[in-house]
Amino acid sequence: MVEKHIISEFDKDLETIEAMIVKMGGLAEASIADATRSFESRDIPLAEAVIERDKLIDELEASINAQAVQVLALRSPNAVDLRLVLSVIKVSGNLERIGDYSKNMAKRTGVLLEQPEIENAGSSLRRLGREVELMLKDALDAYIQRDPNLAEQVILKDRDVDQLYNGMFRQFLTFMMEDPRNITACMHLHFIAKNIERMGDHVTSICEQVVFLATGELPSDPRPKGDLTSLDPDISFRK
Repeated sequence: MVEKHIISEFDKDLETIEAMIVKMGGLAEASIADATRSFESRDIPLAEAVIERDKLIDELEASINAQAVQVLALRSPNAVDLRLVLSVIKVSGNLERIGDYSKNMAKRTGVLLEQPEIENAGSSLRRLGREVELMLKDALDAYIQRDPNLAEQVILKDRDVDQLYNGMFRQFLTFMMEDPRNITACMHLHFIAKNIERMGDHVTSICEQVVFLATGELPSDPRPKGDLTSLDPDISFRK
């Protein structure tokens, strides 16, 4: 009877933690969508809402970590349950970073209002953000369903995000070379694009935890990367 009681309490703890992960994931999804939309529509109140939402995401991460530490200290989880507790800590950390990148994007919305508009930049960033938003949705579904196959599919999609980012990087370089007056705006736009690309990396990290949670092992294949801007020192001088 005592053992049943302990198991029941442990299950309740895990349910509480996972509910917070789901809530945190929903907030992160909303932040990606709102941050990109605030830039495209030049919507300052929406950008400010993203910045405020980041505080909720941070608070949830702190609560998840505190709850997870308590479970580790009091419940002595077995190997499978230990994987779950460790994975939620890592997943919450990745979601917190996604919230930070969304906040950083939103902070640049006001700055860009004072700069000349760059052709197609809004729609391109919106497309990039939408790709990462959909990746995160699938990653969270994979986490909830313990579906390593779906997680692996999301990991592969990160290459598409990297390729979109590479195209935008070259586009911004072209605008800067054609007219020096575009340099400041394009630099801010590049930082926004890089923030989105980095969010994609954190989504793939979440998926790696799903695979670990479901199989006990991290993905064996190297994560596919298509971001060439950090690998080729001469790329900034090419069109």
